[in-house]
Amino acid sequence: MTSIRRNLLLALLGTMCFAMLLGGWATYQAARDEAGALFDYHLEQIALSLRDQRFQGSAEALASDASLDYVIRVWDQNGLTVFFSRPHDTLPELTRLGFSTTETDEGAWRLYTIQYHGQTIAVAQPMRVRDQLAARAAWRTLMPFFVLLPVLGLLIWWMVGRGLRPLGRLAQSVQDRTADSLDPLPAEEVPEEVRPLVESLNDLLTRLKAALDAQRAFVADAAHELRTPLTALQLQTQLVERSLSDDERHAALGELRNGLQRATHTVQQMLTLARQEPGATESSFAEVGLAGLVREAVTEHSRLADARGIDLGVVHADDAAVVSGDAGALRILLSNLIGNALRYTPRGGRVDVSCSVENGQAVLEVADTGPGIPAEERERVFDRFYRRGGEADGESGSGLGLTIVRKIAQRHAATVDLGDAASGGLRVRVVFSKSFGQNS
Repeated sequence: MTSIRRNLLLALLGTMCFAMLLGGWATYQAARDEAGALFDYHLEQIALSLRDQRFQGSAEALASDASLDYVIRVWDQNGLTVFFSRPHDTLPELTRLGFSTTETDEGAWRLYTIQYHGQTIAVAQPMRVRDQLAARAAWRTLMPFFVLLPVLGLLIWWMVGRGLRPLGRLAQSVQDRTADSLDPLPAEEVPEEVRPLVESLNDLLTRLKAALDAQRAFVADAAHELRTPLTALQLQTQLVERSLSDDERHAALGELRNGLQRATHTVQQMLTLARQEPGATESSFAEVGLAGLVREAVTEHSRLADARGIDLGVVHADDAAVVSGDAGALRILLSNLIGNALRYTPRGGRVDVSCSVENGQAVLEVADTGPGIPAEERERVFDRFYRRGGEADGESGSGLGLTIVRKIAQRHAATVDLGDAASGGLRVRVVFSKSFGQNS
């Protein structure tokens, strides 16, 4: 499992160690340069101090301390060694006057050479001495940091844990909540970095609460709406049982049949609405031609329209009106619109259905010659189980038709607009914001 605290600790300690290594290398180089300058000065001073000395006689080495790092060698004007402080078989021959660095089998040597009164004086020192001194200086500089590294690790661990404490409180607050506790999380003491997370959670809780409230309201409304037809069915059943003649029994059975049809229609509408909720069904969108749907829907409702004496027809069906959607759901949408129009249109009226393309957007339209809907009620008719009354045939609907229409339209990124038809009735327009190929 990924740990923010562990990752931050490793990242910070790794960065600090890397920075200390870079600092140690820089310190080593600086100390090496400083030591080089200082030792060069010493080489020069030793050589200059030997100018007044007389070196005569043999080339035997004079007494020398084995711990002496400097080597002094003097040649006469004939190139013979007249003095050396410490014999080194691999000590390089002279290359040039002044400072020079020469490689030997024993490593690199730093030399300073001068000539005075025919004698050549050279003072040499191995470079390893300078490197060792520079390394010790760098180590002494970095050693306190390495000693304090565990302490720094513990301090970073504690500071990161303290910084992440609001996340722990937030997690505990979410864990302590129940399914009924969907109030927003407190955001007053939340750090700025966590505030977007809290705001997103609060937005999710708000939407979840709205969905649960809507579900509770739907269940309550459904129970209320089903109670009435079920009670009526029970009474009608009793009337059938108490019928004394065939005519009475036939009439009672007719009422019972109508009641069963209304209850069945209500249950079917409720199931249809439930299937249109987000995530209720998994249906892939595909290319759907609205013209074909319009013709099919008008054909399916033509018998009902004829029985009610209503002129139902297709005014315009543009084959270019193609959308990306669920054909079954769009068929339900159109069926509900036509069914509502037929229910509210009086005998001898007309219902016109069309589909077209306007400004690159596909449009479905159903217009009737019914009483229409007042402007102040046009938003309320989308509420669940809302009924205006005044159906032309006296048959009460389920109050879910336009609710289902809006749900399906929302799934298809479409809008539903209620307006006045040219004939004085209601005109319903469903405008799809995207045509086929623009969404998937």
